[in-house]
Amino acid sequence: MASEHSGTTPARTPAAGRGAEVLVASNRGPVAYTVGADGALTAKRGGGGLVSGLSAIGPETEAVWVCAALGDGDREAVRRADGELPAADTGGQRVRMLDIPAEVHAAAYNGIANSVLWFVHHMLYQTPLEPSFDTEFRERWAAYEAYNAAFAEALDRAAAPGAAVLIQDYHLALAPGMLRERRPDLRIGHFSHTPWAPPEYFALLPDDIRERLLRGMLGADRAGFLTRRWAAAFVACCTATLETRCAVHHSDGEAPHVVTAPPGQEPHTTQIGVHGLGADAEFLRERAHRPDVDERLTALRAQIGGGAGPERRRTIVRVDRTELSKNIVRGLHAYRRLLADRPEWRERVVHLAFAYPSRQDLAVYRDYTAEVRRVAEEINAAYGTPGWQPVVLHVKDDFARSLAAYRLADVALVNPIRDGMNLVAKEVPVVSDAGCALVLSREAGAHEELGEDALSVNPYDINATADALHAALSMPEEERVGRCARLADAATALPPARWFTEQLTALRG
Repeated sequence: MASEHSGTTPARTPAAGRGAEVLVASNRGPVAYTVGADGALTAKRGGGGLVSGLSAIGPETEAVWVCAALGDGDREAVRRADGELPAADTGGQRVRMLDIPAEVHAAAYNGIANSVLWFVHHMLYQTPLEPSFDTEFRERWAAYEAYNAAFAEALDRAAAPGAAVLIQDYHLALAPGMLRERRPDLRIGHFSHTPWAPPEYFALLPDDIRERLLRGMLGADRAGFLTRRWAAAFVACCTATLETRCAVHHSDGEAPHVVTAPPGQEPHTTQIGVHGLGADAEFLRERAHRPDVDERLTALRAQIGGGAGPERRRTIVRVDRTELSKNIVRGLHAYRRLLADRPEWRERVVHLAFAYPSRQDLAVYRDYTAEVRRVAEEINAAYGTPGWQPVVLHVKDDFARSLAAYRLADVALVNPIRDGMNLVAKEVPVVSDAGCALVLSREAGAHEELGEDALSVNPYDINATADALHAALSMPEEERVGRCARLADAATALPPARWFTEQLTALRG
């Protein structure tokens, strides 16, 4: 199947007056469906930066969102819809959901995107044992090509002449090049929401796969990244992999341009852009003071215990999904080290650890979630007293409870092994009631913007992280409040709507 889409498709001119002027493509769309026992479909709208960003560009653009059906409910909704999903389900947005065969989507999404590309960019392989690129990998790669080709075809059909197309993330790294072959008239952008691996780690991938991925992304007119570091790593990979087949040009005060061309074709230039997605302060502050958050706040205070006033118990807050990159287990070990080395904090601090299960269809994630639970229980057994539970662990996703924890935070712990950005690091200072200190991994993309006012840590150094937690808990109030205010300002410099429209403007320009 993939071989049908891996060659060059003859360029064609779109029909006049057809299609959308702006398109967004992503694996996950702004709406998801479930099927009830009676066969009725229920739609649930999602949130996040892309949803608010697309809403910001206005209805006059005729924007269309192209996404994949992720479950049985989504596939049933596609079968019942004629092209676009009902506007009543999508909040008025135009959404085209693709019913890619479930086995193709599973092989592309879990088999390649999440089990290979995500691991490479987060540098998480245990290299004595993995990866191994064998025949089974090649079969999954064929599905990844077919998945990307399905998006390229759908975008081709939906786009008006000269339209702007914004393709999202590592799931769709091949789609820009495939779409370029079909529609050279389009302005195509690609944005990476993850880190980008340095050349020596990217070289773990088979040579032909590395080149396919880079050429796919270089089919875009503009390739966007969350930080300068990730953008520089991508450019370095292009230079190392494509060698004399690409050239990098720098202009004063501008991001580099990468010029490349497949054999026998005219050179194509891809501009590199950096857009550091920020927190949506207006939404977060309003949402954090609704009644359901106040209810969770009261419940969390009861779990924390220890009274109120100057002698109240301090809180160390983390809110993450149990993704391997988030480093939750080492964070718990650092907290245990704090209690062991600094006994003065026993009964005076509680670690609110919200670790919401992620990708539980993969065994390695289930095992990691189980380890988080085990270590938390071990700490509570070793140090807990009748009136004090050192770790309050929650594993059921609850956005209102997360916001309540943000408000309570004296210290926010964000210690990922490697992260494209990490919005939690930006959100907690925005919402914290009394001002919080931020303990932040230097491997988080957010460190580029927040590092000056955070307490920076090596995510692998448990003792140093424990020392940083102690420094954060001991920080004078005036310093903590001042740092938090500066963190909030930096965190909200490019809110989601502006982040989206800035890319669109740059792409069209």
